[in-house]
Amino acid sequence: MSKKTAEFVSPKHPDKICDFIADCILDAYLEVDKNSRVAIEVMGGHNLVTINGEVTSKSNPDIETIVKNIVGEGYKIISNIVLQSPQIAQGVDTGGAGDQGIMKGYATSETNDYLPLEYSLARNLCQKIFEVYPYDGKTQVTVENGKVKTVVASFQNTKNEELLKLVESIIEADEYLINPAGEWNQGGFDADTGLSGRKLIVDNYGPEITIGGGSFSGKDYTKVDRSGAYMARKIAVDLLKKHNAKEVHVKLAYAIGKSKPVMAVAVIDGEEVEITEYDLSPKGIHKHLKLDGVRFADTCIWGHFGRGFEWE
Repeated sequence: MSKKTAEFVSPKHPDKICDFIADCILDAYLEVDKNSRVAIEVMGGHNLVTINGEVTSKSNPDIETIVKNIVGEGYKIISNIVLQSPQIAQGVDTGGAGDQGIMKGYATSETNDYLPLEYSLARNLCQKIFEVYPYDGKTQVTVENGKVKTVVASFQNTKNEELLKLVESIIEADEYLINPAGEWNQGGFDADTGLSGRKLIVDNYGPEITIGGGSFSGKDYTKVDRSGAYMARKIAVDLLKKHNAKEVHVKLAYAIGKSKPVMAVAVIDGEEVEITEYDLSPKGIHKHLKLDGVRFADTCIWGHFGRGFEWE
């Protein structure tokens, strides 16, 4: 018996709104200065949005306007952005990683998007519900030996009967739990506080697959938490196809200020091999994945993998 469960959240979930704000700010800096160093954290809720972080850039975007274009008027915006620490910059300026850390990549042959089945199903369901009800919401799917056992769907501004019919038309399951705490119409920042980088499992592969732990949104490519994780996914997909494998785990690790990883290994159907054929420096990743051409705000809403980006 093998039960697995994954969840997904809509773009109007408070945490995802914060991720989106962080990446919109990042994009605004990069649009004018491609060499911007950006590390932005966002917390929002209840008519207040706070932006904190470190930036070194020739660009000076209007942060308040960016945020209000997303959340609307009536919000107090507190922005506290300072220059990147020169002691961090001295290692990055020479092409080194912006911090130490471990990044994980994964690919599996069980779905067409090379993602775990339970994760892929939960995301697909959330996307299709959101097309009809573009509000705050969550989905959750439990599978057992490849069969869907239980589906949970909680969406703002929905009627249970109507939402049940929609969910049944999308996915077949043994059990449906629709708005299990009752129908609700207060959501998003009106109901809860959000924080960027808090939906890491949703951003990655679901809870069955280990992740490095670093958040993605609001960070430029020198922060290998993001670029290294993207590269790890790219390598995992490449190796899965090359070896016609069932699953591939990729593990990278970096030291701050050093361009080459201190660990770069892949586990292909249980067999560990060294990764040698890729340039895994931050600059090499930036070039290989064509990160100059990425609008990062597009990456953070529906998960960072399995969506046709260059790292797929």
